[in-house]
Amino acid sequence: MNQPATRPSRIRWLILSLLFLVSVVTYIDRVNISVTARQMMPAYGITDQQMGWIFSAFVIGYALFQIPGGWLADRWGARVVLTGALLWWSICTAFTAMVAASWLAGLVGTVGALMFVRFCLGLGEAVALPTFNRAVTNWFPAHARGFGIGVAIGGIGLGSAMTPPIAAWVMVNWGWQTVFYLASLLGLGMGLLWWLLSRSHPHEHPWVNEGEQALLQREPPTSIAVPWRTFRQTPTVWWLVLSYSCLGYVAYVYLSWFYLYLVNVRGFDVLRGGIYASAPFLAMLVMCPLGGWVTDRLAANYGLTTGRAIAGMTGMVLAGVSIALGALIESPFLAITCLSFGAGWLYFAIGAYWASTTDLSKAHAGTLSGLMNTGANIGGTISPTLTPWLAHHWGWPVSLGVAAAIAILGGLLWFKIDPGKGLKKVNSDA
Repeated sequence: MNQPATRPSRIRWLILSLLFLVSVVTYIDRVNISVTARQMMPAYGITDQQMGWIFSAFVIGYALFQIPGGWLADRWGARVVLTGALLWWSICTAFTAMVAASWLAGLVGTVGALMFVRFCLGLGEAVALPTFNRAVTNWFPAHARGFGIGVAIGGIGLGSAMTPPIAAWVMVNWGWQTVFYLASLLGLGMGLLWWLLSRSHPHEHPWVNEGEQALLQREPPTSIAVPWRTFRQTPTVWWLVLSYSCLGYVAYVYLSWFYLYLVNVRGFDVLRGGIYASAPFLAMLVMCPLGGWVTDRLAANYGLTTGRAIAGMTGMVLAGVSIALGALIESPFLAITCLSFGAGWLYFAIGAYWASTTDLSKAHAGTLSGLMNTGANIGGTISPTLTPWLAHHWGWPVSLGVAAAIAILGGLLWFKIDPGKGLKKVNSDA
């Protein structure tokens, strides 16, 4: 009679499913402007350089608010913070479509107004991934956190792959503004769903039974003060940031230039290029959860440091090798295959990185992951500009070869990363 009551409920998988969907929404709202720019630019008389400023404004806001976003998640919990972030960036998404007719455009011009809105959108979306890490840390036992964050972040692949064709179809049939309005409604709906179905901690959720609560043991309260000095004095933190900066550099090559590379360099037409450009993101969708699962299994069998390092190093090094091969192979289809595997292997390493921040300090998982992801966005700020510059002066094989070398460097840095030791002094937080 008591067996059904003691068997753990599975609400943690509901939470993870919601995080995956939020991840998809973040990249819909992030990528849609790259499609709508085709009609936005002539409508407003925006030049290529000015559009680059608008794109960069998002990245600046996104990079600046990683650490504050993670701290907010640690302080207030994933439910409140992620709901607020979804509402914020959904409003900014809708405002993108109407800002040219607003008082703000009259004050700073259309380009300035769009830059401001995209900057604010970046601030909101910066909260997402560190909050995912906070939620996974609270809702999953230690042996499943790599897989959990791998599934959550894997939504990036689906969002990035599906947005261009859907946004283009909506734009052609109903105009580019409709793309932003529909994306905004989707985000608002997702925010409502997250608020209604999620809780920050398992013990707060009415659907979690005693069995699942026992599986997800409640931690005693800890100080909310961030031990910045301890972070500075822990070498693993900074090796982790540096290695993840390498991942960010390579990831932004795909986010910024892969489609144009296929069309301009590999000779695909616009339509086929758009279809094949989704291949790396579909590889991310598959390999990100797989890598998280692998690092958890390795950590359980060989210890945290070895388990994280093998998965992280393998993913980064194989990403570099695959990208180098893709850059050199003459066959366009073999090149796409290799480059897609490069993206997949790159995201295979994701679970090891994000789980390592929790291994270092469960209490400050949001803040630490925000710090690490700031590094990725520093790399991501350099990559979109340096990649075409290198290609212009020395050719695309060299440009992609540099990305491959950076990926391999990021993998080798795992020799210095030791999450099993925790933070240097704050043993109670680790």
